Amino acid sequence: MSQSPVDSELSPPRTVPAETAPRADSAVGPTRVLVAIALAAVMLPISVTGPGVALADMSGALNASAASTQWVLNAYNVAFTAFMLAAGSAADLFGRRRLFLSGTTVFALASLVAGTAPTILLVDLARFVQGMGAAAVLTSGSALLAHTFSGAARARAFGIFGASIGFGLAMGPFVSGLLVGVASWHAVFLVNVLLGAVVLVLARPLPESKNPGARRIDLPGVLTFTLALMLLALGFVEGPSQGWGGVVTLGSFAGAALFLALFVVVELRVAEPMFDLSLLRRPTFVAIIWQPVSIVFAFAALLVYLPPYFQGAGGAGSTMSGAMLLPLTLPVFVLPLFTGTLVRLLSVRMLLAVGPAVLAVALLLMTFTDPLSSRTGLYAALLLAGVGIGLAFGVMDNAAVSVVPAERSGMASGMFNTLRVAGETIGVACVGGLLLTSTRQQLAGGGGGASGAMADDVVQGRLGSVRESGGEDLVDRAVQGLQHGWSVVYVVLACVALAGAIAIFTMVRDRDLDQSSTAQDV
Repeated sequence: MSQSPVDSELSPPRTVPAETAPRADSAVGPTRVLVAIALAAVMLPISVTGPGVALADMSGALNASAASTQWVLNAYNVAFTAFMLAAGSAADLFGRRRLFLSGTTVFALASLVAGTAPTILLVDLARFVQGMGAAAVLTSGSALLAHTFSGAARARAFGIFGASIGFGLAMGPFVSGLLVGVASWHAVFLVNVLLGAVVLVLARPLPESKNPGARRIDLPGVLTFTLALMLLALGFVEGPSQGWGGVVTLGSFAGAALFLALFVVVELRVAEPMFDLSLLRRPTFVAIIWQPVSIVFAFAALLVYLPPYFQGAGGAGSTMSGAMLLPLTLPVFVLPLFTGTLVRLLSVRMLLAVGPAVLAVALLLMTFTDPLSSRTGLYAALLLAGVGIGLAFGVMDNAAVSVVPAERSGMASGMFNTLRVAGETIGVACVGGLLLTSTRQQLAGGGGGASGAMADDVVQGRLGSVRESGGEDLVDRAVQGLQHGWSVVYVVLACVALAGAIAIFTMVRDRDLDQSSTAQDV
């Protein structure tokens, strides 16, 4: 891979040994590598979107509060994000194949525990472990692709990789809705046990590769970053119930800022940082690793909270609520397959910028839709949002590893995916807090003894208990509060997406991108 003039000026001379190559005696071709990683890329997003459809049934069956149920989502996302950087370093140090197999095993076993757990606490704990396994799978899988393929072949491989993630996101809500309708919420987790077993069979004979210059994992960095992210998520989850100016909420945000500052200090001092801050001197790299935040901040939140909204306020069943998201998710699967053609027409930089810009327009349009009375406008806005997300998905993974030397692909993948999943985590927690706050304010304003627990039920799609407590008048007030909350959410998410589009357009320079590895033949 060629190095840009900016890279040449900022990068110190490399003294590490060359990247290790796959075993010469391996009979495994690149196709098997791609198939195994692509299937894993389908498996991971299902574990993000599936529980969103199952939350209403799960919380009712386990008698769980909104906060504890929300940790089914946040525990996974926090662990996924927190261990992403460490997993990228571990992939370079111990071997990408080894970490891929280990991560898949942990992921499958944790899915089994979550699918059979009798309490919400055990589900939350299993989801945290599942997120750790997912971090290992995603970072090692991306690094394996970057090492196995080059040039146009790499672009095709990453296009398929992005399409696989899109397929998992697209079909996750629909398949999960079917599983909940036909079986129960348990099946949403157990399906990943089966997928994990298939991935292990395919991946076991894959060739090994590692960076012989890597020496150790940055444990202080892992600890400080994990605590910062957990406290940040805690602040958003507890804010609606404890009060946004309460001691717990403000203490959580202050603690997150403190540990984030300590993380920066640690990364500047350790010999082998898991987050190489020197890379942040490259504007192109900074914009590219922040770009997924502008996309997934909205995408993850919509996938998680729209299904219970459709089920509760909209009266849809679990299967129907999953199907209603197909206009949003199908373009995320289809468009990455045409990455090569799109790059030739618009360039990588334009695709990275146009995607979040289109998403921002779609989110603003959603403020004018009323999915409870007419779904046509909602479907059109969701389709436009899916187009914006799909435009970026096919190129952003490869762009991240294309602006650094090949031997640092594990770290680059870890940095990129850390911010991607951090965006999901913060987006889900933030949107959940906004929806709960708006619903609780509307219920409290009407009097009648409405409680915070009722708002929890409304956001989770359980309107039956609200109807039993206060009748249709209370239900109408609750739905009005929820709809107002969604209007605020759409505007907030649109602002985040628009900021990402502006950053990409102004900071990314075409000459810094390895165009030969980000364009593919179709």
